[in-house]
Amino acid sequence: TRESGVIPMAMELPASRSIAYQAGSFALFLAAAAILGAWGFEYAGYPPCHLCLIQRWAYYAGIPALFVALALLSGGNRRAAMWLFALTALAFLANSGLGVYQAGAEWKFWPGPDTCTGTQAMATSAGDLLKQLETVTVIRCDEAAIRIFGLSLAGWNAIVSLVIFAAALRAALAAGERH
Repeated sequence: TRESGVIPMAMELPASRSIAYQAGSFALFLAAAAILGAWGFEYAGYPPCHLCLIQRWAYYAGIPALFVALALLSGGNRRAAMWLFALTALAFLANSGLGVYQAGAEWKFWPGPDTCTGTQAMATSAGDLLKQLETVTVIRCDEAAIRIFGLSLAGWNAIVSLVIFAAALRAALAAGERH
């Protein structure tokens, strides 16, 4: 009973107090903070490379997906919320892998993609060379623009994406629990 402080088993917590909602909210907050941070670094003079822009896709899709999943959870549609949390978790797991790939290329553990290492096809004539110089600005993916506590932004993205993955997975598992 309420007077004794015991909540009967049949009574559910409001969605805003559930583990699924809290984990999903944390994932949403962290994703929003991370993309705002990325935009801030870009604004401060650190232009993103090709791989950096690809790593933003998880945020651009994941932030609205997490918001919708939280709305579904609040509306009582736990199953749909569970699937949306799970898909978002997978997107951020893949994004973490992409961050590890870029960070490894920056540390020279393996080569980065040709599209952003400055090793594109050579010009065949002086005219082609001048045209390439006028139109192409290559932001290298295999060189860290900045390191913070020893990690590049790609390294930090790998960690943050892994934390978002864990939070979204926790939200999915909690949303899928039977009540």
